[in-house]
Amino acid sequence: MTGQAIGRAGQGEITRARLIRTARELFAERGYGGAGTEEIVSRARVTRGALYHHFADKRDLFRAVYEQVEEEAVARTGARMAEAGDPASVLRTGITAFLDLCTEPAMARIALLDAPSVLGWQEWREIDLRYGLGLVVAGLRGGMDAGVIRPQPVVPLAHLLIGAISEAGMVIANADDPETARAEVESPLLGLLDGLQAPG
Repeated sequence: MTGQAIGRAGQGEITRARLIRTARELFAERGYGGAGTEEIVSRARVTRGALYHHFADKRDLFRAVYEQVEEEAVARTGARMAEAGDPASVLRTGITAFLDLCTEPAMARIALLDAPSVLGWQEWREIDLRYGLGLVVAGLRGGMDAGVIRPQPVVPLAHLLIGAISEAGMVIANADDPETARAEVESPLLGLLDGLQAPG
């Protein structure tokens, strides 16, 4: 690849990242329906041609934004889980970290309110599982290996637990007072987790 071609590729990545960053700001502020492509390209200081070079349409751009939000959420949650002192607290730490994220406007609006309707439930769920399932499986498996969670099929249990966690996030995202909703859902959600504990 020539230096000129490398330069064009690098510029293309910069343009793509600028579009994602700008769209993310607007989607978080106004939602998918309130952010038009004209405003996105204007605020990003790129042409409409640049937008459609990198993304098929506005929905495709939203998907890229949502994947970025999910990737960051998993990284932040995983970092908190890695700081947990023992296997018994890893999943509890991960759940509380996720609930904290759900009170942030960008996470609530993009990942929980708009993504299911914009992308459709099936695609939204596939992306959600692609990023979050590994963390939950690792937490469950670590707890079972340490004897603090009753042994049972890990992957089906992880799917069920993610369903409960996602629903808690939806409650927070749809609440008039997200902080109060977050406090209200934490105890019953952690109670579900307590029910998985091994006797002893």
